[in-house]
Amino acid sequence: MTQPASKMLSAQGFALMKQKEQKITMITAYDYAGGSAVAATDIDVILVGDSLGMVVLGYESTLNVTMEDMLCHSAAVRRGAPHKYIITDMPYLSYHMDPRETRLNAARLVREGCANAVKLEGGSASRLQAIRDIVDLEIPVCAHLGLTPQSILRFGGFKVQGKSEIAHEEIFLQAQAIEEAGAFMLVLEGIPELLGKKITESLAIPTIGIGAGRFCDGQVLVYHDVLGYSDMQTKFVRQYAQLNKTIPEAIMNFSREVKEGLFPAREHTYYPID
Repeated sequence: MTQPASKMLSAQGFALMKQKEQKITMITAYDYAGGSAVAATDIDVILVGDSLGMVVLGYESTLNVTMEDMLCHSAAVRRGAPHKYIITDMPYLSYHMDPRETRLNAARLVREGCANAVKLEGGSASRLQAIRDIVDLEIPVCAHLGLTPQSILRFGGFKVQGKSEIAHEEIFLQAQAIEEAGAFMLVLEGIPELLGKKITESLAIPTIGIGAGRFCDGQVLVYHDVLGYSDMQTKFVRQYAQLNKTIPEAIMNFSREVKEGLFPAREHTYYPID
């Protein structure tokens, strides 16, 4: 049973939700069909994540995803979810080099990709400057700390971050700096729960957790993981359906009925008197 679509929120609205201790819900979507499905629910935010590189395009990481990929998929999600708040990922190398290019890419995601906000990863000095540059264009920025998938070559894979005392403190200080730089929201991924709690309690902007424990201001999961439409076995994922099982069963039933002459039946066939 579908739920009524909620009114589109704003950057200020999410801050108010944090103040009122109302949990924020976010899920990824990558195409028109996914956007349409989420649009029929009360989910607060759609994230058009560069995770599409892995779950839709079949890459081993997010590093191969391009601006053109993000623009195409973001616009498709918007067509399916015209009244949802959409945050679109800035892909690898779209905000790492030239400040002018960073601004242009963020603007394209808003103008061509129809996003309400953009998301970028990391809390280094250059990332903080990128946040300031984009915010200066009046574009809201969601930041991302912890297990940042665009950094897996440096991390040596998809590993929990912030476990040592030094790493814990570094991520905490980066979170403070990100808020000061003007980000309106912060995704925390793959960090110990107590670090997620500490950051959440220290910031005025909302935190969205994915493998960051119970105390974040909201939670996000990948569309395909929620629906059991991927092979993800990560600890923080909970499946609410098993599409990897039901979809092959449906296709096999179709194939069987065609081979047995059961489909198409009379009700699926056009006649001159129709």
